[in-house]
This record gives sequence, C-alpha cells and structure tokens, in this order.
Amino acid sequence: RRMARQLRLSLRRPAAHTRDAFIQGPSNAQALAALDAWPRWPSGALVLAGPEGVGKTHLARAWAAGAKAVTLDRAAPDVTAAAGRPVLLEDVDQGVDAEALFHLINLAAQDGASLLLTARKPPAAWPADLPDLRSRLNALMVAEIAAPDDEVLGGVLRKFFRERNIRPHDDVYPYLLRRMERSIPGAQEIVRRLDETEDGVMRPISRVLAREILEGGTENLDLFEG
Repeated sequence: RRMARQLRLSLRRPAAHTRDAFIQGPSNAQALAALDAWPRWPSGALVLAGPEGVGKTHLARAWAAGAKAVTLDRAAPDVTAAAGRPVLLEDVDQGVDAEALFHLINLAAQDGASLLLTARKPPAAWPADLPDLRSRLNALMVAEIAAPDDEVLGGVLRKFFRERNIRPHDDVYPYLLRRMERSIPGAQEIVRRLDETEDGVMRPISRVLAREILEGGTENLDLFEG
C-alpha cells in the first residue's frame, strides 16, 4: 500500500492557473468572453463577479500572467505601481481603501493601463463612502460567473482526478454530480477524500466507494443503484 501511494504521489501533476487548464461551460461563458475582449474594456476596467468557488482567482491569475499585470495587495494597494500598466486587484468587496480604488479606476483609462477587479458581489453592492467612487463603480463593466453547471463540474472532477493519476469508473461522475457540493473547492475536496481514503489505495474508485465517502456508510446499498 505504501509503495502504491508513494508512486501515485511521485507522479502527481501540479495544478496550474492557466487559461488552458480552466474548464469552460455555460456558467462561465460570459466571463470568458469579457476577458477575451481585453484590452478593449470600457474605460479599461472589468469586474469579474461570482460566488466563492467558481474559478474567479484561476481566471484572474491566468489573465494577469498573459497581460503581464501587476497584482496589488488589497490591504495596502500601491497605486503608483499601477500607472500605465495592467493591474489585478482581487476580493474588492471584502474591503479596500476607497481613495485607492477610486484612483485605480481612473488610472485604468490611461493608455497602456487596465484594471481587473474580482469580487463575490457586483459593484452595486460594494460599500462606497465617496460619492465620486459610487459613480465610477456604477459605470464599471461587469462579467458574472454563475455556480458551476454539470459541464464545468464534470470537467473539473476529471481534471482533479488526472492530477492525482486516478482513473475512476465512468459511472462515478454522474453519481457525484447528483450529490456533491456544487463548487470547484467541493469537487477538489471529494477527489482528495477518495484518493486519501485507506480503501482508495487497494480498491478502484467506484460508485460504492464514492457513496461511502459522501454518506459515511455502506448500509442500504440497494438505494445506491437508483
């Protein structure tokens, strides 16, 4: 068992925040189209909004790498570093200096500059004590990512299994999609649990094992076939 696990670990593929590694589907099509419109964003700025666990950070970091953007610290954004270049600022609705955000939005309209902001909520829901900032926020272009659909979740599960060099039975996917938490971190967690369970070393990743992990038991297995 130990040798089998060590072999799997040695072959494990590192996760990558690249655009090619991002799983596309209807739930994120609007966001992908908006990102692909860069650098032709209105006033040079775009807000990527969506609930936790939908891939905002993955897409934002992939964009930042391609655009050679500077990533600012939300706790202390360096506005001077943003002049004349692409900028990424994440989790803006979790709290950021209002004056700094105001200046960043203004700088985004300059030649060679742009600004990608990420948040769980759209700008209309962000706190803004400065009246001028509120007007700027209301004018921002917004691309929303919805909770992952089956196409995205299925692709994400396959990706996470590949990264761990696991080949589950084909019927594991529809079973998990009907029952798992519908988020990318949720998919990552269930794959981790299936990989790290003691039984997972010796038994194939099947619906039976998936049920044991999700429901914590083996009773009433006849219900499993429904």
